[in-house]
Amino acid sequence: MSDTAQQNQAELIEEFEMFDNWMDRYQYIIDMGKQLPAFPEEWKTEELKIQGCQSNVWMHATRDGDRLHFDATSDAAIVSGLIAVLMRIFNDRPPAEIAATPPSFLEDLGLDKHLSPTRSNGLHAMLERIYQVAKSEA
Repeated sequence: MSDTAQQNQAELIEEFEMFDNWMDRYQYIIDMGKQLPAFPEEWKTEELKIQGCQSNVWMHATRDGDRLHFDATSDAAIVSGLIAVLMRIFNDRPPAEIAATPPSFLEDLGLDKHLSPTRSNGLHAMLERIYQVAKSEA
């Protein structure tokens, strides 16, 4: 694992550059989602559900020392992959680092342009939750 969220973004962009087309990139995102850790059923509550997502998304955050740990899941394969992308960048980081890391990967990867408007809204809702938790824990 890299030292910073910024380095993780750079690594992710580099990985995506290996793929020639968006179908391969989507498949890679879906495959990342399949590797998410199991999400306990008892965490699938209204309180942990993220509003603004077309599919169901739940995110659970815990503090571990000076770092924030996120667990999340979705009932949609592509959304689980987007969660995995976010986790790769922001998970297990200090709150101040999370809050200070702009999601430049969205533009660099062209994700915003290649997701449907509802998926893009959901991705932004998940990012918003991550930043909200980071700010409240900072």
